[in-house]
Amino acid sequence: MPSLLHPMLPLSSTPKPPANSPAYDGPFAVHSTRTKSLHTVAAVPKTTSETRINKAEDDYHATVKALNSKGRFPRKSLGQHYMLNSEVNDQLVAAADVQEGDLVVEIGPGTGSLTNVLVNSGATVLAIEKDPYMAALVTERFSSLDYVKVLQEDFTKCHIRSHLSAVLQSRMNSSGVKPKYAKVVSNLPFNISTEVIKQLLPMGDIFSEVVLLLQEEAAVRMVDSSLRSSEYRPINIFINFYSDPEYKFKVPRTNFFPQPKVSAPFIFTVDAAVVSFRLKQPVDYPPVSSAKSFFSMVNCAFNGKRKMLRKTLQHICPSLEIEEALVSAGLPSTSRPEELALYDFVRLHNSIVKP
Repeated sequence: MPSLLHPMLPLSSTPKPPANSPAYDGPFAVHSTRTKSLHTVAAVPKTTSETRINKAEDDYHATVKALNSKGRFPRKSLGQHYMLNSEVNDQLVAAADVQEGDLVVEIGPGTGSLTNVLVNSGATVLAIEKDPYMAALVTERFSSLDYVKVLQEDFTKCHIRSHLSAVLQSRMNSSGVKPKYAKVVSNLPFNISTEVIKQLLPMGDIFSEVVLLLQEEAAVRMVDSSLRSSEYRPINIFINFYSDPEYKFKVPRTNFFPQPKVSAPFIFTVDAAVVSFRLKQPVDYPPVSSAKSFFSMVNCAFNGKRKMLRKTLQHICPSLEIEEALVSAGLPSTSRPEELALYDFVRLHNSIVKP
């Protein structure tokens, strides 16, 4: 098949392999033995007591070659932006502290560049890919490995608990050791990041950590929960209820193919950033009688962000009771939602919402 992407030359700022690096034999050089290298290695027949290895990096050329092999262009509708810099993948895996024997869920593996680093870090990988062409590509790339499982599914609609149980059971049978928790490490499509976070963070009973590459503006907004900020919203309450978030590092837009863009209202390119969410165990969640009623109250409060809570929550109980609850929590009776931290909302909920 003729190259569909050949005319699209790499940007001058795109990372390239060193000039003296060994010849790269493509993104499908995968072998059944693990190494301590963070890159796929290809063994050369031994002619001496040493074994020469060829480190294969997932760069621009490898990504284009992989896409051409399936006749694919990055699809805007799926938010596909492929990582060109293998060092970023190394840092992403390091941020999650992936160790030998870890079970890692990867959402949207694309051409498998991050999967490759996870595998060489010693992890068993459950990769979930919505695009059937990319799922086929990653399946082919890692077909010789029994510790990479690829599911062609939409993560936002899949039953992740049942899939994890199946993988854990197979690991139990082969190694006799069952990890207590899994991790999520992913270069997420930006257009589903909030939805995925809402789905994952309440799963502290099965995941210990979620490390995601997100649009930088969204990453900063999610981690910074400063009161009285125009960016303070229910997602901040949600994230801090279920996890301890940490901004790790910025990833410039030049590391992606194509460079990600957003419209608000003008189209412009955006950078990315890596955020770690250390998930809380259910026993450590803030003490509310019902998480469902708690977040329902929080969402109602922010529906009228500039209005006082005694107005926006009066459908729950009389305004006077809301004022009394605020004062009992050490807050002004005229408080607005942007003035309440997580545990202020917890105390308010427990005062005005009846079990």
